[in-house]
Amino acid sequence: MKSINSILIILLLCISTTVSAGVPKRIITLGTVITETTDALGFGKSIVATDVTSEYPAYVKQLPKVSRNRAVSVEGLMQFSPDLVLALEGDISKTVVLQLKKAGIKLVTIQQEYSVKGAEKMIRTVANALEVPAKGEELIKISNEKVQQALQKVKANNKKSQKVLFVYARGAGNMTIAGKGTNIDAMIELAGGKNAVQEFASFKPYSTEALIKANPDVILLFDFGVSSLGGSESILKMPGVALTNAGKNKKIVSVNGPLMVGFSSRLGDAIIDLHTKIYQ
Repeated sequence: MKSINSILIILLLCISTTVSAGVPKRIITLGTVITETTDALGFGKSIVATDVTSEYPAYVKQLPKVSRNRAVSVEGLMQFSPDLVLALEGDISKTVVLQLKKAGIKLVTIQQEYSVKGAEKMIRTVANALEVPAKGEELIKISNEKVQQALQKVKANNKKSQKVLFVYARGAGNMTIAGKGTNIDAMIELAGGKNAVQEFASFKPYSTEALIKANPDVILLFDFGVSSLGGSESILKMPGVALTNAGKNKKIVSVNGPLMVGFSSRLGDAIIDLHTKIYQ
């Protein structure tokens, strides 16, 4: 009888060890949307390092970065002894993927989709990787409630749809504009606006000619983009801006980058924020 009890205790210990081993304790998150989703699922304290794009929540800015730019090396990852690496699909080279596999480090890559369903998928995939699927479904439910409230507010606004031109800026010499199929294109539509650029997909270099042709009602930038160009007043003085509806009405809108491109648990907040700023 004593030996049977001993065997049962050993079995229970083995099961306990197996379960606890499945939950990652040292996580590297590559991509701001993955970082904020991991935090929203209650694993913020387990994040040991992130990439340079991760800025939310605020404490994330103080965490070690795996590289100074968006390129990631296996050495940069291994120095933090992770048991799980989460990354957006295509952000890690095949060589690094193979090296992580050889080292026995779990890597989960996630394809981001710019939609409400994509936000659900992001949360669910991260939750499954963290071995907490029930938490994921709970977070999806909360997130979806906020998204539906935001969409109802957008729908209730009967104002004329605003043409929005998004300019990604890192200084006057480094500007691009967003076409169809981009993350910001999807966000503009969810917020009740219309992308002023319909002629091309992805991003293309900014030009005065393209600006005038688009004739946006709103010129949209990330907050750091506005700063890099010297502020809203400086943007209004840029060539061609005064010829657009946005320039005439001084409609330069600044938004938080990570919030706008997240498409995860904060999607409802992003929709409301952009909608309010476009139509205020």
